[in-house]
Amino acid sequence: MAGGKQSPRQKMVNLMYLVFICMLALNMSKEVLAAFGIMNVKMEASNAKTTDNNLALVDNLGTKASEDAKKYGELYKKAEKIKVLSQDYYDYLEGLKAEMMKGVKDPKDYAVMDKSDFLDQKFFQGDNLAEGGKEFMKRINDYRTQISAILPANMKDVKASVGTRFETGDANGKVEKRDGTKQDWINYHYEGFPLIASKAKLTALQSDIRATEEDALKSMLAGNLTDQVSLKNFATSLSASKSAFYSGEKYDGKIIISKTDNSSTPVRAELKLDGRKLVEGKDYKLEAGGVKLLIGAGAAGDHSVEGQIFFKQDGEEIPVKVKNAFATISKPNAALIAADKMNVVYRGVPNPMSISIPGIPNNKVSASAAGLRKSSGSKYIMTPGKGRTVSIVASGTLPDGQRVSSKSEFRIKDIPRPSGSIRGESGSAKMPRKNLEVSTVGALLEDFDFDLNLKVSGFKFKVPGQPTVSVKGSRLDSRAKSALKRAKRGDAVQIFDINAYITNNKGYKLKKVSPVVVEITN
Repeated sequence: MAGGKQSPRQKMVNLMYLVFICMLALNMSKEVLAAFGIMNVKMEASNAKTTDNNLALVDNLGTKASEDAKKYGELYKKAEKIKVLSQDYYDYLEGLKAEMMKGVKDPKDYAVMDKSDFLDQKFFQGDNLAEGGKEFMKRINDYRTQISAILPANMKDVKASVGTRFETGDANGKVEKRDGTKQDWINYHYEGFPLIASKAKLTALQSDIRATEEDALKSMLAGNLTDQVSLKNFATSLSASKSAFYSGEKYDGKIIISKTDNSSTPVRAELKLDGRKLVEGKDYKLEAGGVKLLIGAGAAGDHSVEGQIFFKQDGEEIPVKVKNAFATISKPNAALIAADKMNVVYRGVPNPMSISIPGIPNNKVSASAAGLRKSSGSKYIMTPGKGRTVSIVASGTLPDGQRVSSKSEFRIKDIPRPSGSIRGESGSAKMPRKNLEVSTVGALLEDFDFDLNLKVSGFKFKVPGQPTVSVKGSRLDSRAKSALKRAKRGDAVQIFDINAYITNNKGYKLKKVSPVVVEITN
């Protein structure tokens, strides 16, 4: 095209052809930049959802740890460490992205994000790394090392994925290029790339952080799954309407198969009561979750139920050993004390209780404990103070003049962690910007046995790309609304550090309220 003698017309055609090629290259560049921008937006939205899911997984693991500290306590501690390390690294990358975008007026104008100046200057200084580059490498290497050290030894697959996601080249930190030469990992991935491409890479790193958290948490929760469902590890216990029975009464207890769901029905049973063989249909019947006993309570004294219950698993009968006992008494010699709504009492609320002794009128029964007061009849109110347990002593006089007394100990628990809410929705919600402006931030105690009136006195409000706003009260103030106006469709607005109190007990300090994430829909 450039050789030989050419006419003026041919030269003009060639020039136009060159201009056309340049225009095509320019358009392709804009399309590529836009593709990176769209990919970054989608990854950020995915990261927000994964963040919510991970918080739910941590809460679930925390609940299990509170119920079974021996099995889940250590795992929960590891999960908390992983959560803190991950959030710290995630926030560092988020801050880096915010610095990158300071000079960009329109975050959706990807065509202007074609320069590589920011990371080139922050990460590199001649042939060496600048302080920003050194910190970047230290952050990724420390995160990989620390997370791998925290993960239990049996999570080999998760450890391997951590090494793959956050690898930084070979032993010398080098990456092999297409031409066979080697280059430093950080130069290979971040030097000379358009701004939007580098931002998308940082968002991808954040996505790897959330994926690492998710893999670790799911492995921790699933680690004991076999023990939870394997019939070979089951034990049995007796459950009845009361703990002791009079002579001649029908015993209405049920042998409960521990760690099973109610859909598991045994195929047969071989049981004996005090050495006497029990007959199906007459002395017991098979039902969902175990065996229903139809035996009499018998004479006063201790009685034992022994034998085996058989379940079907993978086409084979699996036996579960039964060895349980119950007592039959001829007359009451101990008080029966039970919480009306729960097997524990909660600090910060009045707990209704029923205290009585079978065979003794309520006016002949008295009960005492720190924080206990009588309401009427057998009804009492317990308002526990400090400590982890409270002992209730109940006493009464039998018709024959004999005095009986009994002491029961109850665990004292704090009110569980409230969930932040917006417009009555907790966890996450979607709504238009205008709806959020007028919505009320609240706090809920989901699945809690008491109806407490919680009020919000303040919270923090965070719009992506905007400074965090501290708000007093339960609605957005002018500064929060101003920040909200800068939110874009699809942005995940965070409401966190919610301060809540019980209206009729302001002196009680509630646990930290969980945050709310609102996705803006317009």
